[in-house]
Amino acid sequence: MTEPLRLAKRVAALAQCSRREAEMYIEGGWVRVDGVTVEEPQFKVLEQHIEIDPHARLEPPEPATMVLHKPAGITVDQARALIHAESHAADDASGVRLLKRHFARLESPLPLPDKASGLLVFTQDWRVKRRLEDDSDRIEQELVVEVEGKLAPNGLALLNHGLSFDNYALPPIKVSWQNETHLRFALKRISPDRVERMCNAVGLKVLAIKRLRIGRIPMSRLQPGQWRYLASTDRF
Repeated sequence: MTEPLRLAKRVAALAQCSRREAEMYIEGGWVRVDGVTVEEPQFKVLEQHIEIDPHARLEPPEPATMVLHKPAGITVDQARALIHAESHAADDASGVRLLKRHFARLESPLPLPDKASGLLVFTQDWRVKRRLEDDSDRIEQELVVEVEGKLAPNGLALLNHGLSFDNYALPPIKVSWQNETHLRFALKRISPDRVERMCNAVGLKVLAIKRLRIGRIPMSRLQPGQWRYLASTDRF
């Protein structure tokens, strides 16, 4: 062979399948060139050794959804850039096979304030995006908020229910002391970016905000900057 060929053509000949089926094998991460997985059907090869995983399945890759432990002080776009192969949590138990295509066109339906840290969802799946956007009022978020200052006499009760901003009465939520400096918020119908203003209204200064859970999805042991996949069976 003297002219380089598209990998899809080589795979089609090797597997005795159609060109489209060869592309599906490649895009699904089932093909290795000299031991390295290649996901681009147009990749040019000469005499390299081509392998097709014996467990390869002819099915299009599912869109991915993952959760990231966002460090404090970065934007959502900066957090998105942290999702790559090197930051994938080693104890990811989802069973999802890592593909480079999973890192493209990721959207984050439930953002966090830049100064906050904690659980952030990124997804390629329009169904997940719609669920988190359309049902956001019914999905509970759990946050831990570090504060300082002197709480107003009825401050805890007001945080639970009674505050109004811009002629809008906030809905009831659950707020309790976790220890002397940290409050636990379990909230629905209130976005995390309102929490600092709520605390200020009752005499407290917010030092840090961390989201620990979205619905039934916890952050678990993710370290700052690490991410893991959500399995197809995981539900918010």
